[in-house]
Amino acid sequence: MEIISPQEKDDKLDELADKVYFERKANIHGACVKLLTDNKNFKEEWEDNFKFMNEDIRPHAKVFTVEDGGPLRVFYEPLSKTSIILNCDYYGWVKSIALATIADFFEDYHSEHRRYSVHGSAVDCHGQALAIIGPPGTGKTTLTYGLLLNPRYNYVSDDWFFTRIFVNGVIVYSSEKNSYIRDDIADSWDEYKDLIAEVNLDKKKRGIADVNRLFNGRIRETSNLKAIVLLERDLDDEPFKKLTSKEALNHMKKNDFCNPHQLIKDERKYKLRLKFFKEIFHKIEVYLLNTIETPKESLERIKNIL
Repeated sequence: MEIISPQEKDDKLDELADKVYFERKANIHGACVKLLTDNKNFKEEWEDNFKFMNEDIRPHAKVFTVEDGGPLRVFYEPLSKTSIILNCDYYGWVKSIALATIADFFEDYHSEHRRYSVHGSAVDCHGQALAIIGPPGTGKTTLTYGLLLNPRYNYVSDDWFFTRIFVNGVIVYSSEKNSYIRDDIADSWDEYKDLIAEVNLDKKKRGIADVNRLFNGRIRETSNLKAIVLLERDLDDEPFKKLTSKEALNHMKKNDFCNPHQLIKDERKYKLRLKFFKEIFHKIEVYLLNTIETPKESLERIKNIL
C-alpha cells in the first residue's frame, strides 16, 4: 500500500475515470463509503455485504477498484479518505480496504462519544458481548462460529466491529450486513456444511453468506461489551489465562494491534490506538486463549465466560 498526495490521487482518478462502470454507496456504521469499479461481481458482493446508503448522501470515503493491465497495487490518499486498488481479483481485499478506510476516517473524526474500529469478532449473549481479537490465522472466525452453534449466542460481527466508549461501559456495533464466510468453517463445525454449500464461493473459497439464513432470529446490531478474548498460537505458553490490563496492552502492541489493515501507521495513529486499547482494557475483563488445542477444546475454555 502506497500513500499518495491529493494531486497524485486526482491524476490517477483522471486516468481511471473511463474504466468505472458501477457505483454503489454503503452505510458502514453511519458513514457513507462509495465503491467505484469495473467489476460486476465486486458490485454485487458489495451490495450483499454492506447496508444500503441513500445515493443523495455524499461519501465520507471512496474505494476505486479497476483493472488497468498492470500488477496488483493499492494507493491511499488520507486527506479525502480515498483508496485506489488496481488489478485485484479478490473481493476480500476490497471489503477489508473499505473497512480500513472508514476506520481511518473515524480515527480522525472526534465527537462526544468517540468511535473506534476493531479487527475482531463479537457475539452477544443476553445483551452482553464477548469480543475475540487475534492476529490472522489464530482461529478468531472458527471460534466465533463455534460459539454461535449455541442458541444462547447471537451474531454481531465475525470480522470487524465498531465501538463507542461511555463513562460506564463500552458498546459494540456490527460493521456488515452479511458475512464474508470461508468454506473451511465446516471443517471444524460440520453443522454449517449444508448452509455453506448454498454460498456462491470465489476462487479463495469465500463468499457472502446471509446471516439471517445462518442465524435466524439471532442477529444483533449492538451489544454491551462484557469481556474480551485475545488469541495467540504459542507452543511454549499455557492454553488459557486471565490478563491484567497492562498484559493485554502489551499483547496488542506486540501483535501490531492484531490488525493487518491499518492504512496509516505513524506516531499519531499509534498513540490513538494505544490510548483506545488502554482505556478499553481498564473497563473490560480480558483473557488470553492460546489456540494450540483443537477448536473444540479451545471453545470449551471460553464458551461460559459470559
